[in-house]
Amino acid sequence: MNGRPQGSAEGLDYKARLHALQIELVKLQRHVIASGERIVVVFEGRDAAGKGGAIKRIVEHLSARDLRVVALPKPSDRERSLWYFQRYVAHLPAAGEMVLFDRSWYNRAGVEPVMGFCSDAEYRRFLSTAPDFEAMLLQSGIKLIKYYLDIGREEQAERLAARRRDPLKQWKISAVDEAALEKWDEYTRYRDVMLDRTHAPIAPWTIVRNDAKKPGRIALIQDLLDRLHYLDKDPSVLDCDRTIAFRYSAEQAERMSR
Repeated sequence: MNGRPQGSAEGLDYKARLHALQIELVKLQRHVIASGERIVVVFEGRDAAGKGGAIKRIVEHLSARDLRVVALPKPSDRERSLWYFQRYVAHLPAAGEMVLFDRSWYNRAGVEPVMGFCSDAEYRRFLSTAPDFEAMLLQSGIKLIKYYLDIGREEQAERLAARRRDPLKQWKISAVDEAALEKWDEYTRYRDVMLDRTHAPIAPWTIVRNDAKKPGRIALIQDLLDRLHYLDKDPSVLDCDRTIAFRYSAEQAERMSR
């Protein structure tokens, strides 16, 4: 706790900015439905980085009939025998839909190799084929936006400890979460390779520094809205803080947690 009262100017400013952005999200969805566009947004990041919280604020006032949040469980034995991308393809959007992936096919570039859930050959095959898979999505007319939410080691430790203490959040703790701190350096190495190998002009990664959740959510939503076309856009609420949300590059990688 930072000791600020709930009605502080900072809290009121966040609520007002979020409300304005959620109005823009409603405009965006109305445009997507009317135009028949198909949008996929991928949310990746360290454990407890705030992916779920950001997604919750995005979908809060949108029509659930035309939007889906996909958070797949570990694959069954049958699913493991499929082409790796196959179970994700089944959740891609139809015309007029938005799909938000709370973790995605990028499990194979981070969680799976770190935790020993895939072979080295499967991992390397993923890195070589993921850009082609995403190129196919884009060539089919899908708009693909990828976010990596980043936090520091101490912030992750505090958030995971808070989950263990809170009886309403203990369902969020898994074996993968428990290993997050112990395997911090491994996750960092695999993250760096993933970003370097799968960042491309047609499917770039946007990094969100999310140690402070509220500014991170605001910056992420501003970036998302700024990158998509829709009618009656209000640019006055989309001035994104680029020290928080920024395009990945080898030079910008130095700003990420290590």
